[in-house]
Amino acid sequence: MSDTLTLKVDQSMAGVRIDKVISSSMEDFTRSGISKLIDGGNVTVNSSPVAKNYKCREDDTIVVIIPDAVPLEVEAQNIPLDIVYEDGDLLVVNKPKGMVVHPAAGNYSGTLVNALLYHCKDSLSGINGVIRPGIVHRIDKDTSGLLIVAKNDAAHLSLAEQIKEHSFHRAYQAVCYGNIKEDSGTVCRPIGRSPKDRKKMAVTEKNSKHAVTHYEVIKRYGGFTHIKCILETGRTHQIRVHMAYINHPLAGDAVYGPKKVIESLGGQCLHAGEIGFVHPKTKEYMEFKSELPDYFTKFLKKLENHSM
Repeated sequence: MSDTLTLKVDQSMAGVRIDKVISSSMEDFTRSGISKLIDGGNVTVNSSPVAKNYKCREDDTIVVIIPDAVPLEVEAQNIPLDIVYEDGDLLVVNKPKGMVVHPAAGNYSGTLVNALLYHCKDSLSGINGVIRPGIVHRIDKDTSGLLIVAKNDAAHLSLAEQIKEHSFHRAYQAVCYGNIKEDSGTVCRPIGRSPKDRKKMAVTEKNSKHAVTHYEVIKRYGGFTHIKCILETGRTHQIRVHMAYINHPLAGDAVYGPKKVIESLGGQCLHAGEIGFVHPKTKEYMEFKSELPDYFTKFLKKLENHSM
């Protein structure tokens, strides 16, 4: 059966396009995916279908019908997975650095989704369509660490709602350039597509979303600082963009860091080390932690030796 989401438009959303209103409540959906739902007649306002440029009014009732998943055409591959936890509703995976989460143009094999299809067979949520089954949230290719995967649509909706309400705990460790003087801080700046380069994200007021990153210093190494970052929101490249914005880009980040990249890191030095959530079925709070991977600890040891 299809899942249904009902939204009531409040004063703050009055005058906003319907696709943006839905996007703010369904952060695991892309804007193009929401547009397809609207074009397909799966969205009504006050029981009537609308166009995707419809501007909402206060007290409008929006009903979104999420159709059943289309049969998947992405190949299942026997790729080893580091599974930290698994039950009938979800699993927590420790993703290695360099693995892409889901297939995209020109990259349809070797991804986490290919591995999940082999491991879980038909037991993956279909809410995110044929390319991203089970994927509730993502981490970048060169970011290592914990990722949660939903095995059914009920679990997916519950976990996505926790992310939307900011009750879903995600903590990262990173190494950034420079000596952060304060022991802790918060970056509260909106993130959207860069007006100068559409392939990048940026702190911008135009077509952006509210984004908050809390950080605290673990250890200083002169020219670098080892930090912990806690996400209040989960925007694309959020930690990387926010730290670059305050002039402390992540070590190894070829996109947001200095032109001279630390190539030995193989990408940004960023690890999703903690994840916490309320189980969709048992309602028990669960939290998992992942040890720092080798590339990260080797870099810290190198910094330690240089700072002595």
